[in-house]
Amino acid sequence: MQIPEVLGIIAGNGVYPQLVAAAARKAGVKKIVAAGFTDETDPLLRQHVDVLEWMRVGQLGRLLKFFRAQHIHHAIMAGQIAPKNLFDLRPDMKAMMLLAKLKQRNAESIFAAIANELAPLEVDLRPATSFLEDSLAHCGLIAGPKLSLREQEDVELGWKVAKEIARLDIGQTVIVKNGTIVAVEGLEGTNEAIRRAGVLARDGTVMVKVAKPNQDMRFDVPVVGAETIRVATDAGLRVIALEAGKTLFLQRDEIADLASAASISIVGR
Repeated sequence: MQIPEVLGIIAGNGVYPQLVAAAARKAGVKKIVAAGFTDETDPLLRQHVDVLEWMRVGQLGRLLKFFRAQHIHHAIMAGQIAPKNLFDLRPDMKAMMLLAKLKQRNAESIFAAIANELAPLEVDLRPATSFLEDSLAHCGLIAGPKLSLREQEDVELGWKVAKEIARLDIGQTVIVKNGTIVAVEGLEGTNEAIRRAGVLARDGTVMVKVAKPNQDMRFDVPVVGAETIRVATDAGLRVIALEAGKTLFLQRDEIADLASAASISIVGR
């Protein structure tokens, strides 16, 4: 991968944008410019970038103008936007025109449309895993004790169902217990689906998280971070199965420590 001199980050919430910025800097990127969103992006990102411009979710015209002024030709989308904000948009004229053209409004269609808007500015939207390739989940047991036969069977069932809901663009995560689908991720996101499963099934559930069958690695890639493990611990989750090679496993050491302390097994397949 060619290392650009200047990198733009479209920064959503969580620690993901900070990790991308730190890894890009370590790889040799000389200048890092970030577009941050109020009530979404962690202000700590400022410590990792050279320029941070704040804007509202939905200010597409301002984003394009900012990238043009900063001479950005390589960019990465890092971090999610809280689902509730998709229904609380105050789009500018550019965003309204973009949304009006979309028959379906989901993460993939919206982000793909934004990528198309960046193209005339000669901005290459790179894979969301750029600079973090070492953080992709690998095959096999990553943390925790070996799975029981029942848990392996629940992973198999969860995998089939998760791949189907991902194909239908409903979500990418399902939670199973003893052969029963307990929770299916929707717009609420993975952590809320885990909490719901904890209320319904209590301890001993198995979570499976996958990529879409034709996953566009530029955006909306599956991500698991330390906060997910904390939520899983509170909900009594026993197993987390991830799609190897396509799921970003952020804060690997912290995740492994938290999972081991809670006797949560993490497996890549």
